This record gives sequence, structure tokens and C-alpha cells, in this order.
Amino acid sequence: MAVPAGRARLVAHRDTVHAVGRRIPQSGGPATYGRVFGRLAGFELGWIYYIARATAFAANLNVLVSYLARWLIGADAGLARLALILGLVAAFTAINVSGVKSAMRVLGGLTLLKTLPLMLIAFAVLALAGVPAPGPLPPIGDVEAGVLIVFYAFVGFENATVTAGETRDPGRTLPQALLATIGTVALLYFIVQLAFVAVFPGGLEEGADAPLLALGDWLMGPPGALVIGLTAIFSTAGNLHSNMAATPRVTFAMAERGELPGWLAKVNRRFETPVASIAFFAILVAALAVSGSFVWLAVISTLARMIIYSVTILALPRAPERPARLRASHWLLSGIGVLICIAVAAQADAKARLTLFVLAVAGLALFGLTTATRLVTRD
Repeated sequence: MAVPAGRARLVAHRDTVHAVGRRIPQSGGPATYGRVFGRLAGFELGWIYYIARATAFAANLNVLVSYLARWLIGADAGLARLALILGLVAAFTAINVSGVKSAMRVLGGLTLLKTLPLMLIAFAVLALAGVPAPGPLPPIGDVEAGVLIVFYAFVGFENATVTAGETRDPGRTLPQALLATIGTVALLYFIVQLAFVAVFPGGLEEGADAPLLALGDWLMGPPGALVIGLTAIFSTAGNLHSNMAATPRVTFAMAERGELPGWLAKVNRRFETPVASIAFFAILVAALAVSGSFVWLAVISTLARMIIYSVTILALPRAPERPARLRASHWLLSGIGVLICIAVAAQADAKARLTLFVLAVAGLALFGLTTATRLVTRD
């Protein structure tokens, strides 16, 4: 039986781009690491990765609503918030169902548009207000409370391993790219935070959730707030768009492998996009965004990623192309990495842990139902 062209291209794309690097070169991105512990472990890690991306989408969607509410008064509360969230999810869904090739080409330009104005304003603020003097260290309890949000600002670098199959010499190129990216992002965050502290050493008043707008307003009044607001909107929209474009392919690939219900592998014949997986993702992120705030959703996303990172670290000794003998330095660094993940995850509250647990169990239920259905069908 002939395979439809759209499905064939998506399957080929999945088998080509999902890889992790030098030690575990199979397809699957971060989820690949879990497969060294068995099929079920590989599925569950892939599902948790999917949850991490979904909660990140919902968290950033709340950020976008907050920025839009600066001009759409009242849009961040009540029925107006619900309508705006659903409308935005529907818009991103429609774009991705109908094809996103042309839109993806402008993401590089959006990156420049969102970074350059931010850096220019930060440097201008520092030039006018001066570099603030170092203050006292915050109490340990405050540091612990904020560590999950700080980690959330840096997570996502693992997505680079998904396209390792299209990277020349990924064992060398990817580590360099990851370190350079994390370093660049850290520098950007540092400069912007430094500018903010120079102007607002005591922070904004309680309830203010748009500090960048306040920074632009301080520098240039309403025009500055407008520039920063548009920058933040373009930045967040670009992040949501790329997330919506990539994450549904995870459930599509799982459905193709027989790990999730087959209807998730349905492809739109006209646009050649995984329409069922996109719709499933849209429903999930809309429910998450409506039910939670940015901080709560960001904590769940970070907690999920701590699990992914821990399993990734522990997978190397069982990797198909592992070194014949691992050095002592590997065990030391691995131990430190796992301990950091445990320490960060420990900062999550019971509600976040319970939510992640329920979502993880839901994935297992889908996996079990799919497996049982396939066995019955074979019989």
C-alpha cells in the first residue's frame, strides 16, 4: 500500500533530524537517552519532554497576555483573558496546520528584532543611570525560592540535539554551540538585569509583572515602553510559534512508532502537516495556560527538564557507542550534575510535583491503552 506523500515526508523528517550526538546517535532528541533503559523508559522520557515543552508554551502564553494587556486594558483577567488565550492558541494552531515554512524563515529576523532593541535600551540606561554598586547577597531562602525560575530562563538548550542528525560532526559542534549559546544568553540577561537594578534597586511594586516595560518607560517614556513592549511581544510570539511547530512532531513520532494512539499520526493531505498532533497540543496548552500562572507553569516545565537532564547524564554508561572505559572525571561531573538536578527539583512545591505526576501518569495510560489495543488487533 502506497504511503501518502505528506506522511512519508514527515516520517523521513523524523528519522533524519532527531538525533543526539556522538554517544547516542539514534533518532529521538532528548528522549533517545531514555531508550537505553528500555522502550517504556524511552517513551516516558519523551512524554515528559513533551510536557516540559507544553508547560513552557502555556507559561510564555501567559507572558504574552500580560504584555498585550498593557494596551488591551483588562485583557489579563476574567473572560477577556480566557478569550485572548483561546484566540492566540487558535491563531498559532491555524498557522501551523496550514504550513509554516515561510514563517520559519523569518524567525532569524525576529531574533534580531527582539535582541537588538533590548541591548540598546539596556546600554542606554546604564549610560544614564550608571552601573549600580553591588548590594548584599539575598537570604538563602530567597535564592532557593527563585532558583526554579532562574533555571527556566536557561532551559531549552537541549532542543539543539533534536537536529543533530543534520549537523556536521555533532560530537564536536553541538557542545561548542551549546556552551556559546548559554554564555551569550547569560551575558544578555546580566546586562538587562544590571540596567533594571540601576533604575529600580528596590524592584517594582507588588503586582507589577512587566519590568521591561517599566525600563523602557523610564528611559523614553511611553515610546520606550512601546518599543520594549513590541520587542517582548515579537520575542514571545516567535518562541510560541517555533514551539507549536516542533513539539507536536513528538506525539506524531510516538504515534508512528505505535507508542500513542494512531490518530495522532494523522496528516493533513493538503498541507502535509500533522494536524491531529497539532490539535492535541493546542487543546493541552490552552487548558494549562487558562488554569495556571506563569510562575506555576514555569516551575513544572523546569521540574520536568530536571528529570530529562538526570536521565541524560545517567544514560551515557549504557550508551551504544560509549567509551570502553569511563574516566573518573566523568563519574565526578555526572554525580555533580545529578545532584544539581535533584537540588533544583527539590525547590518545587507539592502542587507542581503532583501536576507533573498526573500528566506523566496520563502518558503512561495512553501508552498502555495503545499497546493493549495493538495486541488485541493482532489477535
